Amino acid sequence: MMAPFEYHRPRHLEDALQILARNGRQIKILAGGTDLVISMKQGLFEPEVVLDVKGLRDLAFIRYQPGAGLSIGALATITQVATSDVLIRHFPVLAQAAATVSGPNLRNMGTVGGNLCLDTRCYWYNQSYSWRVSCGFCLKKDGTVCHVAPGGKLCWAVYSGDLAPALMTLRAELKIAGPRGERRVLIESFYVNEGRAKFDLRPDEILTEVFVPPASADCFGSYQKFRIRGSVDYPLAGVAVVAKKGPDGRIHDVRAALTAVNPAPQLVPGVNSVFGQQGAHADLMEEVVRLALRSARPLKTSASTMEYRRHMLAVMLRRALSALLGG
Repeated sequence: MMAPFEYHRPRHLEDALQILARNGRQIKILAGGTDLVISMKQGLFEPEVVLDVKGLRDLAFIRYQPGAGLSIGALATITQVATSDVLIRHFPVLAQAAATVSGPNLRNMGTVGGNLCLDTRCYWYNQSYSWRVSCGFCLKKDGTVCHVAPGGKLCWAVYSGDLAPALMTLRAELKIAGPRGERRVLIESFYVNEGRAKFDLRPDEILTEVFVPPASADCFGSYQKFRIRGSVDYPLAGVAVVAKKGPDGRIHDVRAALTAVNPAPQLVPGVNSVFGQQGAHADLMEEVVRLALRSARPLKTSASTMEYRRHMLAVMLRRALSALLGG
């Protein structure tokens, strides 16, 4: 059962920002509700106010102009992204990532903004109240110890969204609106590598739009996702890779990003420089795998073991790179 709350559904962004400004940290934003509503039923969130932004229809769009870039409103659905002919043709890694999110019904409800602002997840956190009380709660909710890393002071609940790593490889920016006006941040700067803090988003701000620069259009791309079941489940490891190919067939501008193996999605540093070297593709791929495993910290945050998730991260990355090189 949910705790009682005050409900608002404005039709204009200015009204939504005023409600946010009045209620500060006592408010939660509801878009598709595919994650928030479940968490409220579990008692993980007990907001005094719920701000339903589905009435802000001006934020539900996908626009692309060659030379001007791609803009996606925060309320565009995951299904719209997965099935957009423009994205499938010009930004395939993003369409692929969207197509792996949950199942069809939840993709129809879930939004781009909601997926990017997904709460971090953990074996000890995303559970019923009786489960959480039996282990003494955790650092992220009501407790003082992170059961993933008991000796530390940071929360290691992992970020498990699929769109963020794809957008990182595309050099996306996020537009954020607040009482002080609008600001833009690179998507990799938006995420905080700590399971409680999560995002660079103030309580009175709202994510409104995603922008992908025109230079990122028409990249070859691949998104590979490891999960226990073939649908519905969150990733236990996810990899996005993009590159461009020159007239001679050589690839360049290679970028790779990871999800579900850290409290934040992360770009893998040094990938493009690896492919600037001479050598067989198999050797270059293994060097990229080593770089990725150096960045990833898949600790005990799910039903799978740390070792198996590291192994599958390498498998997913090899598959993504093979698809890229073969494309």
